[in-house]
Amino acid sequence: MLDFIHFRIVDVVDILLVALLLYYFYKLIKGTVAINIFFGIAILYFIWLLTRIMDMRMLSELLGKFLGLGVLALIIVFQQEIRRFLLMIGSTKFSPSGNFIQKLGFKSTNEEETPVEDIVKALKKFAKTKTGALIIIARNFNLDFLKATGDKMDIKVNTPILESIFFKNSPLHDGAVIIEGNRITATRTVLPISGDIHLPESYGLRHRAAVSITKNTDALGLVVSEETGKVSYVKNGKFLPFKTYDELIQMIKYDLK
Repeated sequence: MLDFIHFRIVDVVDILLVALLLYYFYKLIKGTVAINIFFGIAILYFIWLLTRIMDMRMLSELLGKFLGLGVLALIIVFQQEIRRFLLMIGSTKFSPSGNFIQKLGFKSTNEEETPVEDIVKALKKFAKTKTGALIIIARNFNLDFLKATGDKMDIKVNTPILESIFFKNSPLHDGAVIIEGNRITATRTVLPISGDIHLPESYGLRHRAAVSITKNTDALGLVVSEETGKVSYVKNGKFLPFKTYDELIQMIKYDLK
């Protein structure tokens, strides 16, 4: 009964790795309906562990069978989340440059945080002038595969820079802008659009691209409609409503934590 008290170094590493995997899976599903299912499964699993420790054989056997048969159901329920998680692992670079460490969250891509206020200030101006814009804000996923489709940049984010990029006569206004930390790292990027994206006809190509990329990665999308001037915030392939620009700022800051 007390064997579990004697920890080995391997046991400590094992626990840390499991905790790390659970943490990043939680970050992927945070803010989605799947988070409630995740907590339900976690509670059920810990109850099963408790029944095993207390040698409650009948209940332990019942819960064990349920958890065992539920693996296939879990894969179906978390299909999108698992796909995004594997994409994140697959896009990680195990190189001396530190990209792998950045992925684990021990080192940020940039020392300074994303200037959300400057971005939203630019969006407000775009909305008034009905200037079409598509901004992708990176989080944990490596977006090098997107940057390769456009022009790589290294510019500090501020309102005038964003205005000049999306100015209608600017050669850089087509495509999406990629923001990582406090830097604009690419312009004119071409975002892949999944075939399973179905939106009303009132939504344009920018909206479809934002839905597609945020559905397959953990990036955040900001879109300004060229026809209506409406600003849209896209996360996990869904449009998140907001009433004021101040509320939008708080939402983005929360999602970037």
